[in-house]
Amino acid sequence: MDLLSDLFQQAGLRRKLLDLRHISPACALQFPCERSVGLHVVVQGTVYLHAPSLPEPLQLQAGDMAVMARGCLHTLSASARFKNVKPVGLADNWHSADADTKSATANTVISGAYQFWHTPVHPFFEEMPDWFVLRAQDATEAPQLQHSLHLLQQELQVQALGSTAIVYGLLDVLFVLLMREIVQRQEQPQVSWSQSMQDPQVQRAVQALHADCARQWTLGTLASHAGLSRTSLAERFRKRMGNTPLNYLRTVRMQKAMGVLSGSERSLEQIAQEVGYQDAFSFSKVFKRTVGIAPREFRRQDAQDRTLAWRIG
Repeated sequence: MDLLSDLFQQAGLRRKLLDLRHISPACALQFPCERSVGLHVVVQGTVYLHAPSLPEPLQLQAGDMAVMARGCLHTLSASARFKNVKPVGLADNWHSADADTKSATANTVISGAYQFWHTPVHPFFEEMPDWFVLRAQDATEAPQLQHSLHLLQQELQVQALGSTAIVYGLLDVLFVLLMREIVQRQEQPQVSWSQSMQDPQVQRAVQALHADCARQWTLGTLASHAGLSRTSLAERFRKRMGNTPLNYLRTVRMQKAMGVLSGSERSLEQIAQEVGYQDAFSFSKVFKRTVGIAPREFRRQDAQDRTLAWRIG
């Protein structure tokens, strides 16, 4: 079980925006990305990143990559101070800057966004930093990342047959590689989901829960699967993750249920059984306690949200 891929799938993470833009000194670009994970890669020149969580503008130079792990309205400019701002719309198809604006000295940025269908409840997303910056000199230690970025830049510029399929495939690769870099490079608290994945037995137990969350797991059956006693497994979860195995199972079930509610018309009884509950009543009770609203209300709000500009319909 590839846990990172499963987390992205269950969270309903969908690609929405991809473009190659030139940022002129005359006008900054504003990105409406409140509900997304986004990334900016500086191809050439120097740009400044402005966001509410940053105490001062963040300077990015050619080869630098900035990942927005927590969605927020933010701005890119050619200087640390700016006056005019141009909002950037969310594009369904990738957009390349007009040819007549290209310049050897232009500030050029590749931007992408992956949008959530809903706010995920899994702790992995809570642990992500507001912003993560991988500097060009540090990226040399990640050859796969550099190679993917080089191919992406080439495809964005040539616009040949099949470029759209290649571009989106490469963006997915780039995004996952950057997420991997965050997990590996970001200093995590001693007690966190990411840190707990360094424990082979805890990881084995977590993989089992993700692979079959509908199974009627007990602490005993899960401990046996992980090769530990019940006491040892519970203690390792508490020490590494700050959680209990069965409470974590509930989170995994609710994360999956949110995706099923959003992406299907299955009845609550069907969804309850799909995520390990005997009936809709017990499922709805746990769902409301975890997510904050009842499943029917979640589905109703989700249907309304489909009409908003930031959603993928």
